[in-house]
Amino acid sequence: MRREIIINASPSETRIALLEDKELVEILVERPEAVRRVGDIYKGRVNAVLPGMQAAFVDLGLEKSAFLHASDLQPDSDLDEMFEEDEDGDDRKRSGGRGRRDEAPPRIEDALKKGQEILVQITKEPIGTKGPRVTTQVSLPGRYLVYMPAHEHVGVSRKIEDRTERTRLKTLLRELRPKGAGVIVRTVGAEQGRKEFQSDVKYLEQLWQKIEKQAERSRAPSLLHQEMEFTTGLIRDIFTEDVAQLVIDSKEEHRQILRYLSTYAPELKPRVKQYRGEAPIFDHFGIEGEIEKAMERKVWLKKGGYITIDQTEALVAIDVNTGRFTGKKSQEETILKTNLEAAEEIARQLRLRDLGGIVVLDFIDMEDEANKKAVVDTLRNRLKRDRSRTKAFAVSDLGLVEMTRQRQRPSLANYFTENCAACEGTGRVLSLSSATLKIERMLRRVGQRSRERQLLLRVHPDVAVHLVEQNADRLERLEKQYRFRVEIRDDPSLRRDEIRLFRGKTFEEITKQYER
Repeated sequence: MRREIIINASPSETRIALLEDKELVEILVERPEAVRRVGDIYKGRVNAVLPGMQAAFVDLGLEKSAFLHASDLQPDSDLDEMFEEDEDGDDRKRSGGRGRRDEAPPRIEDALKKGQEILVQITKEPIGTKGPRVTTQVSLPGRYLVYMPAHEHVGVSRKIEDRTERTRLKTLLRELRPKGAGVIVRTVGAEQGRKEFQSDVKYLEQLWQKIEKQAERSRAPSLLHQEMEFTTGLIRDIFTEDVAQLVIDSKEEHRQILRYLSTYAPELKPRVKQYRGEAPIFDHFGIEGEIEKAMERKVWLKKGGYITIDQTEALVAIDVNTGRFTGKKSQEETILKTNLEAAEEIARQLRLRDLGGIVVLDFIDMEDEANKKAVVDTLRNRLKRDRSRTKAFAVSDLGLVEMTRQRQRPSLANYFTENCAACEGTGRVLSLSSATLKIERMLRRVGQRSRERQLLLRVHPDVAVHLVEQNADRLERLEKQYRFRVEIRDDPSLRRDEIRLFRGKTFEEITKQYER
């Protein structure tokens, strides 16, 4: 599999695309007004302790207070259960439910008091109305390992599966581990030697000492340590030996990447290229069109089937359909081929759109148990490429596959789009017939409750045309029945379901009086 990193960098936005065999699988974006904060370390002040939720809210000096759960307080000894790589490549701790399985977390009211100053690290970006999530269990990622103050543990990323290599790495890191700290070897640390790990340990140990001194001098709330600049951080996390090339269109960013690699991975410098083409870099590599497709609800499959993706507040629902694909043999075979292709595409779309939380997959019903297993196995195999943690369950009695995907930041759709002003995010608008009936009911209330003789009705242009061209007779009947005259004016600034009613002489709005 050929992997490439393409970077479009400008003062207003930086976009990093990851391609696998020329196909876009991940897109990461940062803008000056929405800088990522995962990994940042703060000295915060507890502003509320909620025993009922076993959580506290911590003031970091940001727009929203951070959420700290009791399970994020406990120093864990069972770190093999606690650590594994997240989507940024960092062996960060799991959010919630941490600690030994036979050991309850401390009660939040015993551990924290209102006004107390504590050191915390952001583990999840603010999403929607929620503030960032934080932990007191700090971890500092390096190129080849993660340094954990206040732990005495040596671990190896689960993605390094070779037992001999895992044993070698653990033996080496036990010799290098500084006192009073733990280390976890990252996936990219496989096959690395003493020199590489020694350099990482020295750098991260000095960094932690600097953070501690800064904490002593600072008043809460204050930022003590900021994660690497966006591009450099992603280079550290995803630019590894299995990446064939990195292409960037910014001369300055190109120099920065080469400077970073000169220190940490000089062997990768020849793979870094500056794009000098006339066409925009994302157009040249066919990425721009793929990003636009990632905003669409329907995704077509190569054989003619399609999937639909609906993101709700509680979960993501994905439905599979055969579409134009009719197959050549049996119906079961047609369904199996569609489901297998859909399983691969779903795994790609989850990464590309950065969808997280609970995901429910509605594959086309299959009779053969072996076919059901084949579809789930295909899904799981493709999910192994995902840098976020995922877990997919077997097909349920209802024919659904339930899965989870780690969520640390808003999805791509939430980042690029906002709720429609017309439908307020529902994806539906009032039909013209329903709008007409709504207006008719409103006018009847006016006729029954008042003695108005002249009315002004302002509506969306589509509704105005529908009223005048197809419902003029109904309006005339109402005017005769209630002895008033209605003037209709179109207003493009109104939504289709928005109706505004005024007194014709004084232009006083009376909409609310007669809405219901």
